[in-house]
Amino acid sequence: MDTIHTLTQLLTQSDCNYQIYDLSRRVQLIDNATFERVENASQPYPFPIQRQAQFAVAYWNESNQPWIWFLKFNLDERGLLNQADVGQFLKFVIEAMGTRLNQAMTDEQQKKLSNNPFTFKPKEDKMALFHSVIRFEMNLPTSQYYQHAREYFLGNLGWDQWKTVGLQGITDICARLSVDDNNRMIRSSLNKVAREPLYALLGALEHISLNEKLAFSLRELALLECKSDDPDLFFLSAITRALSGAPANELESVVSEILASPRLSHQEVLIGIAGRAWAPLANPTIAEKFLLRLAQTGNQALFNQIFADLVMLPSLRLVLLPLLHSNPSQELASALMALQQATTNTVKH
Repeated sequence: MDTIHTLTQLLTQSDCNYQIYDLSRRVQLIDNATFERVENASQPYPFPIQRQAQFAVAYWNESNQPWIWFLKFNLDERGLLNQADVGQFLKFVIEAMGTRLNQAMTDEQQKKLSNNPFTFKPKEDKMALFHSVIRFEMNLPTSQYYQHAREYFLGNLGWDQWKTVGLQGITDICARLSVDDNNRMIRSSLNKVAREPLYALLGALEHISLNEKLAFSLRELALLECKSDDPDLFFLSAITRALSGAPANELESVVSEILASPRLSHQEVLIGIAGRAWAPLANPTIAEKFLLRLAQTGNQALFNQIFADLVMLPSLRLVLLPLLHSNPSQELASALMALQQATTNTVKH
């Protein structure tokens, strides 16, 4: 038997079907070929956060009921997986389950496997959304909360009757925007639902690819907030994050509108852009404007943290690193100089 060095080898050898989902930032699929290249250190992890890869492995056999691992691994300065850590996790797996993952684990096996530093429990909202997505993609039934949530968003319960609406029902709707006329239902309800369920809805939409019509409706909601005399910046941040899976032009127009205004570029909104809606920052002009607004918050620790986090994203690395050696505005230059000084001090210690 060949020695097993990667999760891909273990899953393939076990004759399992499997899918990998990033949980670091947005809940999104990483195709198996990409993940195999990541495991072989031939490309960096695509969506790191705080120099970690956080992802779910869902695998199943003919029973079609998936088993799921939630895993986190540290990354090196190039964004590559630590091969020794993966090897250590595989050792835990093989000791607990053997070299073939083709049957349900006993309680004793689960206990043995869970006792390792590489598994983690995602936050409740991300866990709910992930389960909704995987159940939809595998054609498994929705949760018991789905129909009741639909009744609320259809307006059949009364817009103030939201306290009985379960989060899992809302995430089920978002995972199923393409069926049951859910897309139109959500668009119709955006200006009517109470703020609490709207926040829950926006939080779930952060992880979903949106079609043009829903993206347009959310963009209009965001721009309306931008033009308000007294904008709710936390709400604006939530809408912007919800547009993370929107067509590029819709998200970019909202991010550009925010960054055009010092008043709107509150650190809560900037954190939302960095954590979820970072795609427009691949445009060097928008990236520089973003970093300028971040510098203008006066929070150097936050500036350092977000820059270090964003520069680990393969899609942004070659956009952000040249800014360290360019001639930006004085405010941004000062923040970048302080960042480099802090990095130098960290290395020395």
